[in-house]
Amino acid sequence: MANPKEKTAMCLVNELARFNRVQPQYKLLNERGPAHSKMFSVQLSLGEQTWESEGSSIKKAQQAVANKALTESTLPKPVQKPPKSNVNNNPGSITPTVELNGLAMKRGEPAIYRPLDPKPFPNYRANYNFRGMYNQRYHCPMPKIFYVQLTVGNNEFFGEGKTRQAARHNAAMKALQALQNEPIPEKSPQNGESGKDMDDDKDANKSEISLVFEIALKRNMPVSFEVIKESGPPHMKSFVTRVSVGEFSAEGEGNSKKLSKKRAATTVLQELKKLPPLPVVEKPKLFFKKRPKTIVKAGPEYGQGMNPISRLAQIQQAKKEKEPDYVLLSERGMPRRREFVMQVKVGNEVATGTGPNKKIAKKNAAEAMLLQLGYKASTNLQDQLDKTGENKGWSGPKAGFPEPTNNTPKGILHLSPDVYQEMEASRHKVISGTTLGYLSPKDMNQPSSSFFSISPTSNSSATIARELLMNGTSSTAEAIGLKGSSPTPPCSPVQPSKQLEYLARIQGFQV
Repeated sequence: MANPKEKTAMCLVNELARFNRVQPQYKLLNERGPAHSKMFSVQLSLGEQTWESEGSSIKKAQQAVANKALTESTLPKPVQKPPKSNVNNNPGSITPTVELNGLAMKRGEPAIYRPLDPKPFPNYRANYNFRGMYNQRYHCPMPKIFYVQLTVGNNEFFGEGKTRQAARHNAAMKALQALQNEPIPEKSPQNGESGKDMDDDKDANKSEISLVFEIALKRNMPVSFEVIKESGPPHMKSFVTRVSVGEFSAEGEGNSKKLSKKRAATTVLQELKKLPPLPVVEKPKLFFKKRPKTIVKAGPEYGQGMNPISRLAQIQQAKKEKEPDYVLLSERGMPRRREFVMQVKVGNEVATGTGPNKKIAKKNAAEAMLLQLGYKASTNLQDQLDKTGENKGWSGPKAGFPEPTNNTPKGILHLSPDVYQEMEASRHKVISGTTLGYLSPKDMNQPSSSFFSISPTSNSSATIARELLMNGTSSTAEAIGLKGSSPTPPCSPVQPSKQLEYLARIQGFQV
């Protein structure tokens, strides 16, 4: 069925039977066919008339026979009642207020509801001079009726009902009947007028108290509410509230503090709206000062070469003395232009260094200590590359770390000359009083028999190499030299590294 509220044929047959005071009877006469496709025969008896019909189910057979009875019955039929016309019934159970809100949004006009006080009843004064019989019948009070004022744009509508919600629905229904046929306004107001209308629309949804506080905040006016009077019996009290907004003040009266406060705000709001508009003050553009860089870059060659901090630490380790002690003395300068002073102490020697950060100050202090101890300043890596010829013949980009150019085998630890000098000094302190005759560079190229009268065997050569590696001197080599030859004139001292290379070349292993 298209409409679920439409009456079925069986329902109409029941109404016809009640109207004629007869009882309808449905009888199942026959059932045939397979289980998945059965046919049912039903008979309807209404008074002295009977009808039969078939259907795929008992219910369908009953409806079919009822339709047949309605068309062929000779009984008088009742008069159909017209459906009730309720103006408040909307399809889809949409209330008039919701429907009006949608229409008001399309028109661009807000729907504003304002409750109205009910009309006062006329005062009835009894006739005290009446001499007849006193009327003792009880008169029940009249039911209270609520009234609502609805404003949609420039149109006003009034609704009434037994409840406040019913009054709103009544007013919305009247507005719908009046506005549904009107075209939607398409006029575009001017900028000034549109701004005022928008402000008015926003203010319409705000309470009077909120508007008073907003205006006072914009004009830097103090606001205060004070209940100055309270009168009446406990069940019917009356309050008088005074509101003060700067130079303006007003009073409002009501049967509650909230109502009296609202009425006082309404009165003072009318006076505040008469004030001249505030001047438009353009906000100054925020100027962001460019921050200076906190890091001051040193020269491009700074930090290249050997780090003076590591160099000083290696020298102290070679001397077998205490490592350098660094202490931050002070911080000077502005917050973004700091200068740090670092002090380094090596034994009894003290040196200081400054820099824009602690790291550079520490480097400068170590460099000053090296100079104070008599060592040369750290060489730049660029100068070393120029000496070795790394930078010649190639102008393209280079890696940040140069590869070693010497052909020494891997695993050899290279020490700086200063460290090596300190190691030699400490070694000579340990072995004091022993004079060693080292081989000169010229003698290095001569055969081994020219050095010793007794040719060293492989075991003695290994022993000499081991002693030189471990102690720096070889007693075996001295004994061989003393036994095998007469005393030779003293020759120029030869570095132990040359001796070690010579012994390694004899034994056939790499160092």
